[in-house]
Amino acid sequence: MFDLSGRVALVTGCSGGLGVQMAKALARQGANLVIIARRYEKLVEVQQEIESAFGVQVLPLQCDITDTAAVEKTVDEAIARFGKIDIVVNNAGTGAVAPAEDITDAQFMNEVQIDLFGTFRVARAVAKKSMIPNGYGRIINIASMYGLVGNKIAPASPYHAAKGGVVNMTRALAAEWGKHGITVNAICPGYFITPLTEQTLRSDYFANYAKTVIPMERYGEEGELDSATVFLAAEESRYITGIALPVDGGYTCV
Repeated sequence: MFDLSGRVALVTGCSGGLGVQMAKALARQGANLVIIARRYEKLVEVQQEIESAFGVQVLPLQCDITDTAAVEKTVDEAIARFGKIDIVVNNAGTGAVAPAEDITDAQFMNEVQIDLFGTFRVARAVAKKSMIPNGYGRIINIASMYGLVGNKIAPASPYHAAKGGVVNMTRALAAEWGKHGITVNAICPGYFITPLTEQTLRSDYFANYAKTVIPMERYGEEGELDSATVFLAAEESRYITGIALPVDGGYTCV
């Protein structure tokens, strides 16, 4: 089960962190990859690492997902190389942390542009150019447990709003594109240590807080998003669409 040989997966935000982990999980199952991010030099490092470890083909493409023309061009280049895109992992994102009363318009709009509208831009382009014509697709939007609930330790209202938008946009696209053989699902990660979150999560204050609110009393570890990603990318999940799957150690169950 879950053999992705012959499939082509596009992963955004793939210059580090969770994007690289999920790309490796897909490569391990045999998928060829299109990896995109703004930092091309980082993408080349990831390309070399994955090709060496898993023997699949990896195409690195620099792309800013807030730029519609750039997204369209990137998808065209990916299809020109591989002929199709079967799987999308919309992982690129950011996070503005500040009290809601101090959040600026620019901070809020930047969050929406990247986390919500950026996710839509990529999904729209890939669906229109490859998945709808081919009658097949797996779109996995990386939302957040913060798209399902609020929080009391790290005020981040724009992030909550954008990721909540991703969750319901996932449902809307699933409803609209199901007739084309496309599934659209969201993964809602909990606290995972990445270059973006490490400074915060390593603090004693936050670690003690996490133990009180996460039933498993720990952060997510490297590789613990792999199974959810591979499952939702696979042929075997063809009757699952429109879900928001928390991978959060139980944070959203209490």
